[in-house]
Amino acid sequence: MRARHTAIVGAALITVIALVAAGCGSSDSSDSSTTAATTSTAPTSTAAGGKSGGAVTIDVADNPDLGQILTDADGNTVYLFEKDEDGQSSCSGECATDWPPVTTSGDVKAGSGADQSLIGTFTRDDGTEQVTYDGHPLYLYAGDTKPGDTNGNELELYGAEWYALTPDGSNAEGASDESGDGSSEDSTSTDSSTTGVY
Repeated sequence: MRARHTAIVGAALITVIALVAAGCGSSDSSDSSTTAATTSTAPTSTAAGGKSGGAVTIDVADNPDLGQILTDADGNTVYLFEKDEDGQSSCSGECATDWPPVTTSGDVKAGSGADQSLIGTFTRDDGTEQVTYDGHPLYLYAGDTKPGDTNGNELELYGAEWYALTPDGSNAEGASDESGDGSSEDSTSTDSSTTGVY
């Protein structure tokens, strides 16, 4: 009788151990899939994180195509929207999804190379404080996937063009565009002079 009781208890114990082991195994696989999902969305959340709350620092970075441009503290390029007027934003709704405003709930500081006197804020329609530089409301671009990207520069979307900014607050224009402009001007002047010769 005691041997049978011991066998039943032993079998029950083995069943419990097997269930616990199976439960741990499924928990591990769901944890790893959750981790994978979190990892895959990290770049998006990093871009979004650059626009939200806390104290903001506006830095300057050396970009191989544009020269010195303004960035946030994470190195993400910040942009101006040429449709904005009088230091107010003309970008909301879907536009603000594609071009997240750089907002702050604290102080805004100038990093190395940026001019503190050009930094300001204003209150958006949704009540958040958007950062400005030389009177331009600042935005990130959802199409930039990593620090240093300038995919939004010179795009024309939502009714006007978007530009990265230089430390003096002006539009950053690509070296290819500048050389293109210069070469076309040179060729025009050359053409006109050669036309005179012909």
